Order: sequence, then C-alpha cells, then structure tokens
Amino acid sequence: MEKQNVPEIFGSLVFDDRVMRARLSDKIYKSLRKTIDENVKLDDDVAEAVAVEMRDWAIENGATHFTHWFQPLTGVTAEKHDSFITPSPDGGVLMEFSGKELIKGEPDASSFPSGGLRATFEARGYTAWDPTSYAFIKDHTLCIPTAFCSYSGEALDKKTPLLRSMQALDREAKRVLKLFGKEVKYVRTSVGPEQEYFLIDKEVFDKRPDLIYTGRTLFGAMPPKGQELDDHYFGVIKPRVTEFMEDLNNELWKLGILAKTEHNEVAPAQHELAPIFSTTNVATDNNQLTMEIMQKVARKHGMVCLLHEKPFAGVNGSGKHNNWSMATDTGVNLLSPGDTPYENAQFLLFLTAVIEAVDEYQDLLRLSVATAGNDHRLGANEAPPAIISIFLGDELSAILEAIKEDKPYVGAEKVQMKLGVHSIPRFSKDSTDRNRTSPFAFTGNKFEFRSLGSANSIACCNIMLNAAVADTLKKYADELEKAEDFETSLHELIKRVIIKHERILFNGNGYGEEWVKEAVEVRGLSNLRTTADAMPHLLDKKNMDMLIGEKVFTEAEIQSRCEIMLENYCKTVNIEGHTMVEMVRKDYLPAIEGYLYSLAKTTSLMKSVSDKVKCNYEVSTMERLSELTDYILESVEKLEASLEDLKSYDDIIKTSEAVRDKVLPDMEKLRGYVDEAEMLTSERYWPFPSYGKLLFSVN
Repeated sequence: MEKQNVPEIFGSLVFDDRVMRARLSDKIYKSLRKTIDENVKLDDDVAEAVAVEMRDWAIENGATHFTHWFQPLTGVTAEKHDSFITPSPDGGVLMEFSGKELIKGEPDASSFPSGGLRATFEARGYTAWDPTSYAFIKDHTLCIPTAFCSYSGEALDKKTPLLRSMQALDREAKRVLKLFGKEVKYVRTSVGPEQEYFLIDKEVFDKRPDLIYTGRTLFGAMPPKGQELDDHYFGVIKPRVTEFMEDLNNELWKLGILAKTEHNEVAPAQHELAPIFSTTNVATDNNQLTMEIMQKVARKHGMVCLLHEKPFAGVNGSGKHNNWSMATDTGVNLLSPGDTPYENAQFLLFLTAVIEAVDEYQDLLRLSVATAGNDHRLGANEAPPAIISIFLGDELSAILEAIKEDKPYVGAEKVQMKLGVHSIPRFSKDSTDRNRTSPFAFTGNKFEFRSLGSANSIACCNIMLNAAVADTLKKYADELEKAEDFETSLHELIKRVIIKHERILFNGNGYGEEWVKEAVEVRGLSNLRTTADAMPHLLDKKNMDMLIGEKVFTEAEIQSRCEIMLENYCKTVNIEGHTMVEMVRKDYLPAIEGYLYSLAKTTSLMKSVSDKVKCNYEVSTMERLSELTDYILESVEKLEASLEDLKSYDDIIKTSEAVRDKVLPDMEKLRGYVDEAEMLTSERYWPFPSYGKLLFSVN
C-alpha cells in the first residue's frame, strides 16, 4: 500500500476552517465564525457567499453532486443527492449552488420513523444546515451536515436535540462560571468515542443468513478456543487487518477524523479504533462516518465489519466508550482536578453536578443506550451492568468523604513505580485505577460512559448527559446567585449534594451478585435490565419536565422517541425470531435428518455384517439427535406462536413486554437445542460455517 503524507491528506476532503479562511473574504469569514463559536444567527448574505466558495471547492475536488447529510431516527445517516448542474440557454449546463440550497433541503419525511408525529400523507420535511459541523466530500458528493425536522417543526433527527442539549449546558455552565468571576464565550462538551468492531471473512459471512439479516449469530456452538488465553488482546495485528487499518486511517484522515489509536481487542477477530476528542456534535457526525467507512473499507479487503453489540455469544461484545468532558473557549477543562482537587472549588462543584445528574437521571442514561443488541452485551465480559453507578477512584472518594465529614483531607503522595529493572525509567502512579465494570467512571479529567453499544449513535447518551448536567447546574446557579456569602453557600451545597447522592458512587466489582442486591435493595438504584424495562421511563414526569424545561425536546418529541425506540426493539427481535424459524425449518432440521439417515444406514449395514458390532457411537448419537429434533421442532413451533401473538397487541409497551417475556426466552431455548445438535452432527452435514470458522476466518 502506498504510504500517505498524513499532514498533507488530513482534512483534504473537508471544507474546514483552513479552507474557509483562505477562500472567504475577511468579513464573511468572521461573520461565519461568530455563528459557529457564539451561536449567532446566520446572515443570508453570508450563506450565499459560503455556498459559492463551497461549490467551487467541491468541484475542484471532484464533486458532481451535493446532499444534505442528516441523521434520522433510524440509527444510520441519510442523504439525497442533487447534481450541481443547471441548464444554460445554449443547450449546455452550468454548475450552480445557492445559499438557499445550502441552508435548506426538502427530503420526504413520511418514510422515516416519526413515532406518530407525521402521518404517511404528511410528507414534507426540512433539512437545515449545521454550520458548526464542517461540510465534506464523500463518493464525489458534497455532504452538508444538517438537522432534520417535520413540516410542523418537530425534530425528526438526533442532531437537533443534541445541539439543543449542548446549548442548555453552555447556558447554565456560563452562569456558574460567572459566580467564580470568569466570563467565557462558551462552554462545550467534548467526546472521544472508542469504537469496537469485529472483522470476519466475507466468504464466510455470506454463508450465514443470521449475520446477513440481523448482524449477529443466532446459533453457534463455541469452538474449543475462544478468548480464554487473552492472547488476542493487544496482540500482533494480522497483515490483512493491518492493511485494512491503514486504508481505514487514510480514508478517515482525508475526512478530518482524528483517528488515533488502533489495536486488537479481547475477543478473536475483535478490534478497536479510538479518535482524539472533538466537540460533541462534530464527534457524533464523525463517529457515524467512521462506522460507514469501516464497513466500506472492510469489503474492499474481502472482509465484513460487524458493528453489532453482541455478534457472538460466549465472547466479548463490542461497546463504544463515550469519553465525556466540558471545556471553555479558553481551553480550561472543567473536569480537570488540578494538583490540589480538594482546594479546587470550581472543579468540585462541576464534579458534584455530574454526580447529582447521574443519580437523579440514572434511568435516562440507561435508556439512552438501550437497544435489542445492547441488551445481550450489558452485564458481563467487560461490559458494565445495567445498574448505573459512578467510579471515582480512591483519591476523589477520600476527598468527598472529607468534605462530607468536615475533616481536613490528607492527600496521598505521588507513588513512584519501581519495576526492579534499572534501565526502565521510574514513573508516577496515577491517582485512580480503572474499573472495567463501572458504567460511568472518572478517568483523570473526563468521565467514561462505558454502557454505549458499538452500533449506537453517540448522540442519544450525550443528549441525556448534557441535559441532566445542565439541569443540575441551573439549580446550583439559581441557589448560589442568591447567596449572601458565596464561599459558605458553595461549601454547604457541595457537602449536601455529596451526602444526598453518595449512593450512586461505587468503586467495587459491578459484576458481583452482592452488588446487585446492595444497589437495588439497600441503595435504591434502578436495575433496568432490558430495553422493555428501561424505555418507558422516558415518559416519567420528572424526566419529561427536565427535558422540556431545558428545551431539549418538546412533549410530542419525547413521546415519539419512546414509541420509535420500543418499536425498533420489537421489530429487531421479530426479524431475529423469523430468521431463526427459517434457518431451523429450511436448513438445520433437514441437515440433522440427513445425518441421522446416514447414521441409520451405516448402523444397519455394519450390523448386517456381524451381530457382534455394537455401534455404540452411532446408536447413542442417533438417540440424542432424534430427541433433539423433537425438542427443536417443539421449540420452533412455540417460537412461531409467540411471534404470531405479537400481532394481537395494539400497545407498543405491551408488545415490548411480550418480546421480552415470551419471544426472547423462546429464541434462547431453541438456540440451546440447535447448538447441542451442532456438536453431535458431522461437519459435512452442518449447513453453516461454525463459530470457529467465523472467529478465526481472517488470517
């Protein structure tokens, strides 16, 4: 593969600040920057000037079309392409693109999920340019990041409420900073989403209907070797995967995506890519692009990139660790403790705001990552449990305890790590360990929300996190702005919050049964194990009041999203269930019967030669396989009946409960019988590639 000059190609397909500064007049550039940096209304003349330069730049870089690139509630991106051509009087064409076309598009809104906000005949929808996220070129098309709304103004996408949540947090954080004597232009949340994924050979993938239809294996017995030896984690990257990663990096860098870290993950065939932090809405756009490009590049290399949260039972699933922080335009990280966090009142106030927000809205954070796929992942194999808790580490926990008890904090000295080898330099031990079982862990100057699934848009969890923290900061600002003695009131506020919300703090093992019991029975934390359990809490009064009060959603938008997410959950499992039925009836049962027939013939033939031939293997295998075929038939008929029963419900919450309580257990039972039959059936008769072939297909 040809080596690329990274600084030269980085952002080469992005209409970024470098391009705008070079191509726009000083007046237009400054006006646009004011819109981007300070949320000032965009002038129509500025839009027209930007459109002309954006068009010329795009054509110079090979673009022939443009599209408003948006993120509907399908979980993936959407785009409708229009060419730049306009007929000219002489029979030729002109290449045109106006400010009006830049600002507004009109895709059909009726075919996207709306949760009842739009009827099928109410088709008109609008896309609106988001100037805070740079336009880029993909497949010879100028892609303009946009928000998406209905004709009546309701948000039908993930970008709009995300931008609203960022605006809410910016507003309330600036009020709090003003109390500390600090005037800033803006406070923005930033995110670095670590993306996990699997790579398998395309030829093997194409032979698995469950992977094709659902993105995960619905059947499959574990191979002799899985991830037990931990030899894949951070191991030498295979040449074929290395070539994929190099190609992927080049494509991402061209789009200005800060792809930084790459390595093998724990499970065989599993890998991870981590970017450098970006502003949350930009990071969200970039992550959607990253997932799309991963899949495209994988196919170029004869592989398939699986982004499902749990494509293989029995080994680690894939998450997307959402590293979240807050920073000012002056570059100050509001979650950075400094050298003496006990004396850093500003840090402690923002820290306690996050603690209170996570405790008060733990259900919102849980449902923000709830999907049919992620339900299979949470709770084991390095994925956090469904119970939301915060890990702070020993030092911060001790500081908060000292504040709660009104005692002086005696800080621990930095520990020098000594490895017993003179040639290895000494280094300081971090003040906090890492906790892989914690859903929400403080990691030095940011929080890592580990519950997010690999296929999810990061918009959802960041909307809820931003809104919850904004609401908490609003309460703090309201209280402290009225305080006669700011320092005394600040100390009392921080102490009160620590005492009230310390139940959410937990530094131990999140996988232990004793934690589940303590969390639920003693601490009163929520344990919303499935999407069907979690999603209805979006409609709880406290949650609706907060989201509406912070102007993140309208009431109708909240209700629609609950409907859409539950509907998606039910449809996903319904597709999986019908896929299982088809595979069992068309492939697995005939394959087992074929092998039984072969065994019967063999047994009959062997016994005809000599009555001393016992045929223990053949007979015992036939007996168990015959028994299993009866169980498989009984189970598949029960699953078919449960799937049919789903049609009788007219309420989406009741439907989701039936999916949780009937369909999924039926699927699990059916899988168990088929997987046992796989271990007894000759590979020559088994219709689909095994787990071993899938997990170890890329060499």
